[in-house]
Amino acid sequence: MQLQKEFQTTGTTETGPVKSAARALDLLDDIAANGPGTQLQLSTRLSIPKSSLHALLRTMTDRGWLQTDPTGTVYQLGIHSLVVSSAYLDGDPVLARATAVLDEVAAATQETVHLGRLDGADVIYTAKRESVHPLRMHSAVGRRLPAYATSLGRALLAEMPAESRGDLVPESIAAITPNTTTDKAAVLEIIDRAAYQGYATESEESCMGVRCFGVALPFSNHAVDAMSVAVPISRLGDGREDLIIETLLSVRSRLAAVQGNSMVR
Repeated sequence: MQLQKEFQTTGTTETGPVKSAARALDLLDDIAANGPGTQLQLSTRLSIPKSSLHALLRTMTDRGWLQTDPTGTVYQLGIHSLVVSSAYLDGDPVLARATAVLDEVAAATQETVHLGRLDGADVIYTAKRESVHPLRMHSAVGRRLPAYATSLGRALLAEMPAESRGDLVPESIAAITPNTTTDKAAVLEIIDRAAYQGYATESEESCMGVRCFGVALPFSNHAVDAMSVAVPISRLGDGREDLIIETLLSVRSRLAAVQGNSMVR
């Protein structure tokens, strides 16, 4: 009887989500994606009644997941969100394995190097090495972008069976920049080409003035992590594009050989 009462109170079942927990996670996701907001703005964005949201905001602020601006009316991510995300990065085995590779590619190219992971139809930046040059790409670990518009994402989509790639490219593609390819068929052709070449590219489709080159990293049987080099187009001369592609393909080939040997054992 007591167990049944608890389920009625929380509004859940043995297999369903806990409503308050789901709302808390939705709130974190929304602020991460769309930025800070007032209680009214968050209520509108998430379709949560203000009366229910008020208690949730107070609890999450008290626990450090959220914090307010000096006026006390605008909510943003709190310091505890950073603590948890840092713990994730510290404990991720792929990031540990990729550290030396990122350093190697950054040293060879002297450009910005990213590590990214496929998450649904998006790619999330999980590590970064800055360019040695003053002019560099502004990006951040934790940034989420559509896989179809990035060299990281295209390289990972190219690892999938051809018949599965279309499921992760929307019929209606929103442009990130004026140069984003928005025709689904054209995007799938680009991904097909990446599968043939072994690397993917995009030019000013996610960041104006920047061209990116990416390869999937064979850390598992089904690649979900990729590495890219981002270069201002103004620096792509004197064979630098070939150098970057050769460096990425060389690293990919070496990692694949190591992965193959471990599988044999």
